[in-house]
This record gives sequence, structure tokens and C-alpha cells, in this order.
Amino acid sequence: MTSDAIPESWRDALEPALATPEARKLGGWLRAEEEAGKVIYPPRGERLTALALTPLDQVRVVILGQDPYHGLGQAHGLAFSVQHGVKVPPSLVNMYKELESDLGVAPPAHGNLTRWAEQGVLLLNNTLTVEAAQAGSHAGRGWDAITDAAVAAVAERGEPTVFILWGSHAAKKAGRISALGRGDHHLLLKAPHPSPLSSYRGFFGSKPYSQANAFLEERGRSAIDWRIE
Repeated sequence: MTSDAIPESWRDALEPALATPEARKLGGWLRAEEEAGKVIYPPRGERLTALALTPLDQVRVVILGQDPYHGLGQAHGLAFSVQHGVKVPPSLVNMYKELESDLGVAPPAHGNLTRWAEQGVLLLNNTLTVEAAQAGSHAGRGWDAITDAAVAAVAERGEPTVFILWGSHAAKKAGRISALGRGDHHLLLKAPHPSPLSSYRGFFGSKPYSQANAFLEERGRSAIDWRIE
């Protein structure tokens, strides 16, 4: 599938998906693309960062993205996040604006969301790789089976979890949760995508951060400290 090792906590949950024909084809296709000189983001070793930083048994919130940023030095395996020193992308700027409006948290000067991931916020893209400068170029190549399985694994757990679904693409994953019969066990927060193209259609004012924390605390789970320093 990919040269990146599946983190131990996710291995059992993802093994059936990794055995599917589409997942098996993915690894060969990625190798062929790289051998043909294509630049792929994020680089090897960083494609499963979301799973590595947020073990399955520690997931409290899931934020779903579409595919990685396709600019040089941006993507590092966490949805919506960029490396230190990289300009904060417009969607994340809007996420920070909503965070300030919702919880009074001042926007940080960088876009690295590792601190969220380490607290149990699974920042998972639907597709985990992309060709440089070609948004959406790896969609439909096999990642869906793997990321669907990851979402299902979280939904199947007994711990109440918040799923933050921004945009129609992420909202499609909600079916993976509802199909398991646990839709009322978890909190599904749906809103328009934070992209400048859609954020003014209802993303601003949706208060996902405070809603997530209220739900977690009501069910005996720790709230997320959304501050990024």
C-alpha cells in the first residue's frame, strides 16, 4: 500500500482494508508515479502522521479534510495543518477566526496543528497523498478504503466521539458512522467548508470547538485545549 508503516494502534482495524485490491494497487501506483519523476506530498514517512500522532484509543474528535495541500513544504500528514515557517493557508485562517469567535482563542502565528493531534484530535484527510501543484490528483486511487476504515474504527468504539464534517465531501463520511448504528452515540457536526469560497455560507458562527468540548465533558471525557502556542 505505502512504504509508511501503519501505527500499531491502528493495525488491527486497518488490516482488512489494506488487503483489498484497491489498497494493494495503491502502493504500486505511488511507486510508479515517483519513479516517473512525479513529486508527491507529503513525502514518505509523513503520510500517516495523523494516525501516528493520534492513537485509535485516544481519539476524542475527528476533523476530516479532503486531500493534502499541494504546495512545496506545506503538507506533513495532518489535515488542514502546515509545517512551521509555512504561510497559514486560507482555510486554516478561517478556522482560526472561528476559534477566536467561538472560544476567544487568539490566532497563532503558525499553522502547525500537532498540538491538537497530540490531544486526540484526528486530523484525517480522505486522500493521504497528492501530486505537487495538482489538487485532488490522487482521489479515487485507493486511499478511500483505508480512511473509511479508520473512520469506521473510531465510530465502532464505545467512547463518545465528535466528528466535525466540513463541506459536502467530508459529510459523505457520515454514512460510515450512521451505518454502524452509533449515530446517536457520537456527535456529528456538519457545516460548510472553511474555504474562502464557502465559509460565509454557515461555517462562521457554527461554533464547532465549544460544541465539541461541551459534548465531551457531558459524557465524562476531557475537553480539548484548542489553544495553539
